[in-house]
Amino acid sequence: MPTHIEPRRRKVRVLATLGPASNTPEMIRELYLAGADAFRINMSHGSHEGHAKVIGHIRALEKELGRPMTILVDLQGPKLRVGAFAKPVVLKKGAKFVLDDDKTPGDETRVHLPHKEIFAALRPGARLLLNDGKVALRITAASPTRIDTVVEAGSELSSNKGLNVPDVVVPMAALTEKDRKDLAFALEQHADWIALSFVQRPEDVAEARRLIAGRAALLAKIEKPAAVERLIEIVEICDAVMVARGDLGVELPPEEVPPVQKHIVQTARRMGRPVVVATQMLESMITAPTPTRAEVSDVANAMYDGADAVMLSAESAAGDYPIEAVTMMDAIARQVEADPSYAERVHFTETLPEATTADALSAAAADITRTIGARAICCFTTSGSTARRASRERPPVPILVLTPKLATARRLGLVWGVHAVHTRDVDSFEEMLSKSKRMALRTGMAAAGDRLIVIAGVPFGTPGSTNVLHAARLTGDELKGYSK
Repeated sequence: MPTHIEPRRRKVRVLATLGPASNTPEMIRELYLAGADAFRINMSHGSHEGHAKVIGHIRALEKELGRPMTILVDLQGPKLRVGAFAKPVVLKKGAKFVLDDDKTPGDETRVHLPHKEIFAALRPGARLLLNDGKVALRITAASPTRIDTVVEAGSELSSNKGLNVPDVVVPMAALTEKDRKDLAFALEQHADWIALSFVQRPEDVAEARRLIAGRAALLAKIEKPAAVERLIEIVEICDAVMVARGDLGVELPPEEVPPVQKHIVQTARRMGRPVVVATQMLESMITAPTPTRAEVSDVANAMYDGADAVMLSAESAAGDYPIEAVTMMDAIARQVEADPSYAERVHFTETLPEATTADALSAAAADITRTIGARAICCFTTSGSTARRASRERPPVPILVLTPKLATARRLGLVWGVHAVHTRDVDSFEEMLSKSKRMALRTGMAAAGDRLIVIAGVPFGTPGSTNVLHAARLTGDELKGYSK
């Protein structure tokens, strides 16, 4: 029999990256108990064999605890890099520097650029950023074989350092050959979410969605200025978005990142898509047992903005204090949600319902909950769309989701306020109502005498048919005759 685990009482989700510091069965269990709601597998590191073992550990824990576990596989995407140098060089401000198609090792005046497709896209005036932005070059002339630049910010530069091209759309697909193999592996392993890197345009997302073919949910990482410019189009065709502040922070001036982050979160909220804020959230905890005050404020502000989830990267994957980092995320979320002003702040973004019965009922459920003081909203769903609509309204109570599809329960692990339970389907309204009451009592979300709001679609099992809203009162007798 599965170990009984109390539902999370907080609504913001915590996404923890697994790596050398945290990929054993014992550590994964500890991370979950400390507050991790979902686990990220980073395909930039490791082998398929190693990742398969980690996924097996997560699924074993799922079986042990009787709780759906959420797995996100993050594809690497194209990695642009300069070629080799004969030895490390120092580029000085004002100096001229050339990138060309000559494979000869570079020096202080030039280096090989092993990406032929980039040459034709570049134009005078555009910037090139090397080594995480430590070196900034301004293009003065460009041809199919040579790019002339002047150094605007100088620093040391060595072989194979990363290259960012912030001012143009790079003529490269978001999916490399490695990504396609990694995607096939992730789908074979029944990953719940696929995170797509290097998104520049909606066509990138459409290609990934075609390959996934409904076998997993798709999250678009917004990490390039070109993606920000076409954000609405991208959000329309993905299942969730991530504010990936790594490359975004390199390609944009640092002072522009906070308003862009808020813009992405607000857009996703309005359009009813879950949104994750990621990168350097508790960076100092890679080597320290406590975060800086600025990091705590950063995490809290993402939560006040209404983000569905916050993510740990190296902090939990390779740091010295993975458990402490997750515990801190959990503690920050609990404190923020205990703030009386939190409910008001998460509604600064207006989420007007679309002209559909499902949206109208989801909005009404949140309003009725406030009016009558209901303790929880319970929804039946096959696809998860009812749960996502209910979450979009950011109700003041938890959302208990009952679904006959385990894949749906797993995917909902990134959605704000949702506690998903995999259960048998129901055949009638009466059965739905009795099961809703019983599960609310069993999970401790409500007690005898409490009110419960139930939303569902009739006929049952028809995705997108939300058309019933019912207010019920629990008597406490609903568990009679049930042993668990």
